[in-house]
Amino acid sequence: MRLTKKTIDALSYQGAGNERFVVWDDDPPGFGLRIYPSGRKAFVLSYRSQGRKRLMTVGTYGVLTLEQARIQARAELAKVETQGADPLAVRQRQAQGETFRDLCQTYMERHGQAKKSGPDDQRRIDRHLLPLWGSLKVPAITRADVAALHSKIGKAHPYEANRVLALLSKMFDLARRWGFVPEDHSNPARDIDRFKEAKRDRWVKPEELPRLAQAINEEPNQSARFGLWLYLLTGARKSELLRARWEDVDWTRAELRIPDTKAGRVHYIPLSAAALALLREIPREEGNPHILPGKLDGAHLVNINKPWNRVRQAAGVEDVRIHDLRRTVGSWLAQAGNSLHLIGRVLNHSNQSTTAIYARFGEDSVRAALEQHGARIIGAAGLTPSADVTEIKTRRTA
Repeated sequence: MRLTKKTIDALSYQGAGNERFVVWDDDPPGFGLRIYPSGRKAFVLSYRSQGRKRLMTVGTYGVLTLEQARIQARAELAKVETQGADPLAVRQRQAQGETFRDLCQTYMERHGQAKKSGPDDQRRIDRHLLPLWGSLKVPAITRADVAALHSKIGKAHPYEANRVLALLSKMFDLARRWGFVPEDHSNPARDIDRFKEAKRDRWVKPEELPRLAQAINEEPNQSARFGLWLYLLTGARKSELLRARWEDVDWTRAELRIPDTKAGRVHYIPLSAAALALLREIPREEGNPHILPGKLDGAHLVNINKPWNRVRQAAGVEDVRIHDLRRTVGSWLAQAGNSLHLIGRVLNHSNQSTTAIYARFGEDSVRAALEQHGARIIGAAGLTPSADVTEIKTRRTA
């Protein structure tokens, strides 16, 4: 039926006992009037969220007019349909005053875990955010709080400070959508000036490679040892190598399939003779599909940063970060005379401007470039090429 003020005034409770009694309106869908045994009347809205049927109170008749209630109901339905929101859950969250810890957990479950940078988000949450704000109500965190944290981290680590700020900005945007804060709540991570980040141009020099090779070969963590060599030989992203599976190695075509890359497409990395020889030396762990197995059954290596810290200290290259190994591949390819376009293809860059730091040289094929690069890396490291890469020992992980 079509509700009007006249019909609402004439309606009375028609249920049995305390049975819910609702008179549904024709428009909008799911909008109606609930009448209580006491005679109280309230506008309600029925909708579905994530497969569950929900019923929320829009407002009390008399406090809201029929037209005001219809307008509010349409607005709530629009959020359900366009944003996947759950207005009732939003209201409950705001009433409970959920904590920042709750927001962090929801963020990782609904957003962070699906990202390639999810482990980095979790690390930053655990290290910087939860110890400081975990027990606070989400609306209590102010712009001054965020600015102070950004400044504190940035004194020694400007890059990390900017990543934390970006994470917070995204979390507070989603907090509005998920109902942790009112819709008109301003994002406290917005309009905070980020630190300038100087582009790094550190890479492993030819004269440093023999020391680095020795330090890698002496690293007790076997998966990390092979992973670092693959990093140097292929130029793949760290996350791509850590998640790589044996089924992705095409021995006939000599390439590694990367099924889900940062660039958003399937990527095939040509494997040089040195890289293939290295892969043949990696022991396969029964029941584990990953090339670089981790400590847990069936899992891949998760943390290569700790082994890398040991390696770079032993090699005397403490200022070389793990990502600089990927930059090393680009720089060595540039020195060999390869073009900007080719280097971008080797490193699977989605934006050619990203490769501008490496070179402006002539064209060549990706496979030939990586083949030449593999031979140069092995030679500069003081190892013999091809099959004799077995000097990268297969000791048991400590």
